[in-house]
Amino acid sequence: MSLKTVAKAGAPGRAPAGRRAGRPGRSNPDGIWPVVFVLPLFLGVAVFYLFPIIQTAYFSFTTWGVFGGSTFTGLENYSKLATDPQVGRALLNTLIYTVVVLAGVPIAVGLASLVNRPGLRFSKTYRTMFFLPYVAMPVAISMVWRMIYNGDFGVLNYFLSLFGVLGPHWVSTDGLALISVALLGLWISIGFNMIILSAGLKGIPVELYEAASIDGASRFRQFRQITVPLLTPSIFFVMVINIINGFQLFDLLYTLLGTTNPAMARSQSLVYLFYNESFIQNDKGYGAAIAILVLVLVGIFTAVQFRFQRRWVNYV
Repeated sequence: MSLKTVAKAGAPGRAPAGRRAGRPGRSNPDGIWPVVFVLPLFLGVAVFYLFPIIQTAYFSFTTWGVFGGSTFTGLENYSKLATDPQVGRALLNTLIYTVVVLAGVPIAVGLASLVNRPGLRFSKTYRTMFFLPYVAMPVAISMVWRMIYNGDFGVLNYFLSLFGVLGPHWVSTDGLALISVALLGLWISIGFNMIILSAGLKGIPVELYEAASIDGASRFRQFRQITVPLLTPSIFFVMVINIINGFQLFDLLYTLLGTTNPAMARSQSLVYLFYNESFIQNDKGYGAAIAILVLVLVGIFTAVQFRFQRRWVNYV
């Protein structure tokens, strides 16, 4: 056989000319349709999320007049942000509210374990009852709890009076007003946490509990050494969501306390301060700087949680 014949036939195991071995062709059998279907989602995200963030970031470097119109002032709003005592107070209030709401996570873990016990009757009814406050309108819930917290004829003070305790004005006293709002947020968040944690509990193999029972482990030890470690991915998820929701505190505070409440000045959150500066004081540039601060803080807290979740979250 001549060398020309061998060259034409190609060496054994060698890919045909014009195409490299082991690499598929560049032709796309789906065509442009994947891009067509995904494009509306990207447009929605760009128009309703990315553009407002960019616009707010630009507004944070401007100063607005009473009758509209903006002037670029550089870092003036951020300099004011660093020295404004209202920002420090609002940040502290937001952190206090978030910590109180996070206290509902271990409560939700215990309640979810109780509701998901094998053989428990009306378990779906219990889950529905706990979840109802989360799906109800925050304004409606706040109006109901505003009557409960009322210092003159509220249900809570009436209950305390049965034991000879004179209840305070819960939503108009400095210190108590913020705690009252935080306890309401805690009550609302428990239902959502329970639903997520219940789904996580259903993913734990029953065989682990059976083996632990054979070895003589008590229910509390099974809960501590099986349920909690295997439930950490769901716990991590609800912690991230609760912290993000905590930094967005506005509607409960606004409707429960009201703008004319004397305790509002010392109970306002960062988002309420943004609302007050932007729409009441008409200082949209400074309000935009506060909004960017909230965005940065949420990003930092979320990044820190994802960074340290490797040390305590168990992914099976």
